[in-house]
Formats: sequence, structure tokens, C-alpha cells
Amino acid sequence: MPGMFAFTSAFRADLADLLRWRRDVRHFRADPVDEAVLMRCLDTFCTAPSVGLSQPWRLMHVSSATARAAACANFEIANTDALAGYESERAALYAGLKLSGMRDAPVHLAVWCDETTEKGAGLGARTMPEMRRYSVVCAITQFWLAARAEGLGVGWVSILDPVQMARDLDAPPEWHLIAYLCVGWPAAPSLTPELETAGWETRAPSLPVWER
Repeated sequence: MPGMFAFTSAFRADLADLLRWRRDVRHFRADPVDEAVLMRCLDTFCTAPSVGLSQPWRLMHVSSATARAAACANFEIANTDALAGYESERAALYAGLKLSGMRDAPVHLAVWCDETTEKGAGLGARTMPEMRRYSVVCAITQFWLAARAEGLGVGWVSILDPVQMARDLDAPPEWHLIAYLCVGWPAAPSLTPELETAGWETRAPSLPVWER
């Protein structure tokens, strides 16, 4: 199409590699992340898609020792509860998994959705208000890819009590926790998901598509 930017085959190949290298990272080096590098990644939130152009994401940089300790304690309690839900071999396997890089990652980010934002005037969210949360997830994915392109790793910690996290981080009541992210330099590169390496689950080799 005239005037449309054309991506090269080399770019498409690089993008395919980037998608493969986007792994959930739980093992981090202690090296700090340069502020300029982190901001380049965070700036991608500004170009992410959002329902009604509402941009409902709200970010907290969790940097104080007190806040981090509370977040780590939250994970430990939730992880113990989760372990109790498994039995025998599955429980033993779960107990050996490293499911959080919170103790090692130099950067912690709490990402929220503002459920009452007036930006966007409710367009596209009146019938499906959950679209605001999906918009935040899209923005996180965009940030994740940008971080990977910088050589950074990202780990999404979902074994948490979001209500307690909101209390500990003093989040406004209209904010809903979407993600707690650990960001830093990976201890070792890997193309294989850790859960697959540990024998917890395997990735489907292809995508099923149903016709209607």
C-alpha cells in the first residue's frame, strides 16, 4: 500500500526471535538497572492500545524496604496456601519450583487498573468493563517485549493476595491489581519456560482454531 511502512523479512525474523526469548524470568543477577533503560521500557505504556483510549494503567515502583518486605511476605503466605492444594508427587514438584524472583530482582513494579477512570468516557467498556483490565495486560506485554529487547528479564508474580497487596501499598480503592512484576538482568539465558524444564507442564506445539 502506498505510503505504508514496510517491515523487512529481517525485522520479522528478529521479532519472531524476540517473542521466543520473552520468557518469565525468576532468577536475576543483583546488578542494578539503569534508570534510562527502565524508562525506555516504561515509555511503551504510552503507546499501548487501550479501550476507548482510556489508558487505565497505574504503576507503582515498589522500592522501599518496607513495601518490598510486605510484598515478599504476601507471596510466601500465598505460596504456602497454594502448596497445600496439591498432593503427593505434584506437591513435591510444586515445592521445588522457584515461583518468584522477588528476593533478587532489582526492580519491582505493581501494575494496577483504574476501574473508575473518566478518560475515554466509557467507550467500549460499558458492555465489557473488563476491557480496561485487558488493556492493562496488553500494555504489560508491550513493556515486557521492550524489556527483553534491552536484555532485561521480567517475571510476573501471580501467587499473591491482591487485597492485602492493595492495603500494604496503600493503593486507591478504585485501583485493581493486575500484575506484580520483577525486572532485572536474567541470571542465565533460556528459550525454554522454567515450568517446562521442571516438568510441571509442556507448551502446546500448535494453535487449535475452531471454525463456526
